[in-house]
Amino acid sequence: MELAEVRAVAFDLDNTLWDIEPVIERAEAHLIAWLREHFPLIPQRFPLEAMRAARVALAAEQPHRAHDLTWLRIASLERHARECGYHDSLAARAFEVFFAARNRLEPYPDVQPALARLRARYLLATLSNGNADLGRIGLAAQFSVSLSAREVGAAKPDPRCFERLSRALELAPHQVLYVGDDPQADVEGARRAGLATAWLNRSGRSWPPELARADLVIADCHELAEALLAVPPARC
Repeated sequence: MELAEVRAVAFDLDNTLWDIEPVIERAEAHLIAWLREHFPLIPQRFPLEAMRAARVALAAEQPHRAHDLTWLRIASLERHARECGYHDSLAARAFEVFFAARNRLEPYPDVQPALARLRARYLLATLSNGNADLGRIGLAAQFSVSLSAREVGAAKPDPRCFERLSRALELAPHQVLYVGDDPQADVEGARRAGLATAWLNRSGRSWPPELARADLVIADCHELAEALLAVPPARC
């Protein structure tokens, strides 16, 4: 892939721009504490692991909606409410408790400085399977386009995700570099859709030998900015 032709850099979010596991753990703990205070029968009957299992089961039951993590959480909470004798309208309130905590996070320290450097030359975008709210996080203004699996109607590595991203940026696929931490969903999915690819490998993992290598391999967003800004842009 010719990186000189890249006009936009698009990012995965969870585990690419921030560490998501502790964020979700805190948000779920906050939700459980809220339920114990206001609707105690739910956490008594459905501890956290049971809630997680219920979402997995619901996704299998409704595969056409399995990409929508917001719907899965709300619909599962509605079922839990009904099964415990509560009105299912509590689910929206409970989800907001979780969602507010889910968006209280700090990006990795390399993220914002690198985005500022890249914005001087590239359009910036995001495409995520998750449901982070960039407005609440404070990053929305950094990106020209932000898409989620819920908006697209499919989850990466489905090619529709990357096709929608290219259309939203009004660029050909090869003019978009997609940056993500997941070799299959992010790198292989983007490569098959014709995008340039960058694997952001913060933890020094080994690349899966069965997959074609990414166009770039970087350890953080500083390395990404250095690599891209060192490439002379293609002449029009």
